[in-house]
Amino acid sequence: MRKLLNSTLIALAFFLSVNLSAAHAQTVKWDSVYRPGKYVEQVAKFKADPKSKKDIVFLGNSITAGTDWAKLLDLPQAKNRGISGDITFGVLDRLQDVIDGKPAKIFILIGINDISRNIPDSVILRNYKSMISRIRKGSKKTQIYFNTLLPVNSAFEKFKNHYGKDEHILWLNDEIRKFTSKNITVIDLYPNFTDQDKHLKAELTKDGLHLIPSGYQVWADFLKKSGYLN
Repeated sequence: MRKLLNSTLIALAFFLSVNLSAAHAQTVKWDSVYRPGKYVEQVAKFKADPKSKKDIVFLGNSITAGTDWAKLLDLPQAKNRGISGDITFGVLDRLQDVIDGKPAKIFILIGINDISRNIPDSVILRNYKSMISRIRKGSKKTQIYFNTLLPVNSAFEKFKNHYGKDEHILWLNDEIRKFTSKNITVIDLYPNFTDQDKHLKAELTKDGLHLIPSGYQVWADFLKKSGYLN
């Protein structure tokens, strides 16, 4: 009888541990209303900046914000609309200002901070599609360039929330590569920045996430060589 009771208790404990683990996995918290500290300030600055239908807009987070695109590409009409720490929901909130300017081109790179904040891949993808739909509707002549996400490199041990989630980057990049229509061009940045282990090349980054000038030069050279700026 005692052996039966012990076996029952062990089985019950196992059942509870499995179900509690499953419940935890299903309730990972994520936040759609998070905005970085300087978000409001940056948005106001962008709104005050004169707009032209010749503008080439680079839209994204700190990876986009980290260079002077006009200088890097020798294109005075290039506008930097990157905000450090931004997520896809933040881009959607400020997208109308970009659309209202009816720029010639929009280059989008966003999503790695969503991944770090546990926003589900399906939600990130939905937000990508919302961006495309809204640009198409509000600025029909604007050419959309959608970049695949860059890899990360955990060896730097600085942005731990961004590391160890390569499967999310790979899944989203596969979905981005499926974006096909006459006014959308997919720019597959990812292969240009990966080392033999599929990590961000150490010589192109300062912290395993952000690029250094030589990294931006790789990006610029790829854009020019591929004819995306013509």
